[in-house]
Amino acid sequence: MTNDETRPETRHLGQQSTLPSSPEEAVLDYVPNPRPDALYTIRFSAPEFTSLCPVTGAPDFAHLVIDYAPGDTIVESKSLKLFLGSFRNHNGFHEDVTVGIGQRLFAEMRPRWFRIGGYWYPRGGIPIDVFWQSGVAPEGLWVPDQGVANYRGRG
Repeated sequence: MTNDETRPETRHLGQQSTLPSSPEEAVLDYVPNPRPDALYTIRFSAPEFTSLCPVTGAPDFAHLVIDYAPGDTIVESKSLKLFLGSFRNHNGFHEDVTVGIGQRLFAEMRPRWFRIGGYWYPRGGIPIDVFWQSGVAPEGLWVPDQGVANYRGRG
């Protein structure tokens, strides 16, 4: 915690931060869940996510949707934005990138439940959608539809 015990120590919040050069270099900040006794869902949408094709080096674009039911911590949003931005120069297949993001967040954050949907824009005429979740959602958790339509000029 900081000297002001109301706000935890973070590396990014309220600080000048540069985009990490790789996902491995990215540091995610976690803060205490303000409602640890409540069962609720947090959603992050990243409609302009980019990474690089590991074969051609060409950019790949996706709309990522991350949903989770927090445990003791929540991910700080600025550090998450920097982490996701670090993939701009990262080579990876859609499946590896999507599942890797989900597994890292799940392992570090230890939420009650986690899922990620990677809705990848087509290259070569085929959109690829990749989904990963930590398990069955807890009973009573509201899990909304991710709201990304099947590809029809996805927007």
